[in-house]
Amino acid sequence: MSEVKVKPLGKIIVVILVAGFAFGGYKLYTGGGLGDLIPSAPVRESVVPLKADLPQINDQPTPVSVKNLALPGTEKFEGTGPRIRFMHWAWNAHMGIFFANGGKSTTNGSLMATRGVAIDFTRQDDPAKMQEALVDFATELSRGNKQPERGTHFVTIMGDGGAAFLAGLNDTLGKLGPEYKAKVVGAIGFSRGEDKFMGPKSWSANPAASKGGVVSGYLRDGDWNIAMKWLGDNGLKNNPDEKTYDPDALNWVAANDYLDAGEKYISGYTEKRPVVRNGKRTGETKTIKVDAVVTWTPGDVNIADKKGGLVSIVSTKEYNAQMPCVVIGIDKWMKENEDLVVKMLDGALVGGEAVRSSSAALRKAAEISAVAYDEKDASYWERYYKGTFEKDKTGVMVELGGSSVNNVADNMLLFGLVSGSANIFSSVYTTFGEIVKSQYPELMPSFPPASEILDTRYVKAVAQEQNFNEQALRSSEMAVTTPKPGAITSKRQISARAWNIEFETGRAVLKPSAKPVLEKLVQELAVSTTTSIEVHGHTDNVGNPASNMALSEARAFAVQRWLNKRAPRLFPTARVPVRAHGSTQPVVPNTTPAGRAKNRRVEIKVQAVR
Repeated sequence: MSEVKVKPLGKIIVVILVAGFAFGGYKLYTGGGLGDLIPSAPVRESVVPLKADLPQINDQPTPVSVKNLALPGTEKFEGTGPRIRFMHWAWNAHMGIFFANGGKSTTNGSLMATRGVAIDFTRQDDPAKMQEALVDFATELSRGNKQPERGTHFVTIMGDGGAAFLAGLNDTLGKLGPEYKAKVVGAIGFSRGEDKFMGPKSWSANPAASKGGVVSGYLRDGDWNIAMKWLGDNGLKNNPDEKTYDPDALNWVAANDYLDAGEKYISGYTEKRPVVRNGKRTGETKTIKVDAVVTWTPGDVNIADKKGGLVSIVSTKEYNAQMPCVVIGIDKWMKENEDLVVKMLDGALVGGEAVRSSSAALRKAAEISAVAYDEKDASYWERYYKGTFEKDKTGVMVELGGSSVNNVADNMLLFGLVSGSANIFSSVYTTFGEIVKSQYPELMPSFPPASEILDTRYVKAVAQEQNFNEQALRSSEMAVTTPKPGAITSKRQISARAWNIEFETGRAVLKPSAKPVLEKLVQELAVSTTTSIEVHGHTDNVGNPASNMALSEARAFAVQRWLNKRAPRLFPTARVPVRAHGSTQPVVPNTTPAGRAKNRRVEIKVQAVR
């Protein structure tokens, strides 16, 4: 397959230091290390990334036919209101809004035209330029022009990079006034497998085998996030300095883009680096070689076709709540044009439902994609929207592509707007923001809380317009599913982590100190795409073995009940099975009080079920 730029400058994790838009943004997005930004910076110690888990999302929603569906025309719709300028990546999650628009510019007979909305789409693969366009728009708005002619009204980015995208941006916009800050107002789609972490099969079977491994990737973007999440899930260290080598951590080679990441593996790229341990140089050097990649389609296709030998360690098929395609605009303009924003979002989400339920709508959206991206043809975009399997050069089947589009039910669940749900977007935004902050505190020392950058009034208005009710949740890809035992063909463990959840001595009663730990657990699991979350109870060896077994089971059930009560839609009892082990599986000897304390634990195991 020929190489094609789907998203050449990365989907996510823009850390904009607007005091130096060009310098800070450029260094971050071109993979420059901290040493480039901070001369003589000390060696950063490798650390385990903060953990982020993802809920299982139903990938086979019940289709809902869109009433009076008609294919859009080809003539441009002029409209009478302001023309909305909309910047986007080349990414199949836009299929729904593209179909709704009828073309790169709104066409007569389209869903947008029938709502009186006129949109002009512009492909922009550089997030820094998206940020600049939002600043230009807000600046003109602040000068009294109610309908700015410069900049852009809206952009779409990946939700897991929202914190880094908005951190510096809103610092700058806030200088114009708090009402000029950028906010997330909805989500029009998801990545569903195209973004992935590929490595040797041994890493999949035994995550610890990745220690000392070298990954090529476009640093600090969505695929880098996937690897960070996997490391955090499994308690493994990441080396944040791409100019050194740590044999006890996962190491990185900065790629120019996602295609270059694959090419570095294919070509057998090597370089000599100083060796570090625990943040200190050892005085040794080592010639490292790329043996893993983070990339997305068609980067994974190139790897499969030209060399092969890598398997998908994990992707957005497993982490399928990680990458929502979120819509961002300037708060003041959106509030002053609320009806127009609601109509636009309504059209996009109805368009998403149309693409799901109609092959003709999907085909039309693919045709529009080819024009909007100025690349490939409709059959290409349709094929990789659906996802496919192909053999790599070694004869191993590899899964490629995979995206989805959203409807209003997806948004209601994503933003926690139905009873018994949790705000999954907030968890995604926060957990991945914390990962970037912890790994690169000099680049992003802080970021705005989710409550400050999310405005759900528009989604709520769309839900009211569409007469949304709980029954509509059956059509949502965000609905958590629990597969029936007979339907399980295989089970693969993705991660296992022990949580220090405190109980009253000798009882299965949670201590008050356990609540913040459990809230953190909910936040992390609410970002999780795992099909099964197993709660394993363990004790030390003090007391009767039979009593210990019963106690470990009771404590595991206490955690299960707490999760179910906290967010029943995310954690139905059947999705959170319990396992009791008593004192049979100590992690350290029970010979000291500290050792016994470590063995009294509740372990959460995340498993993908097929």
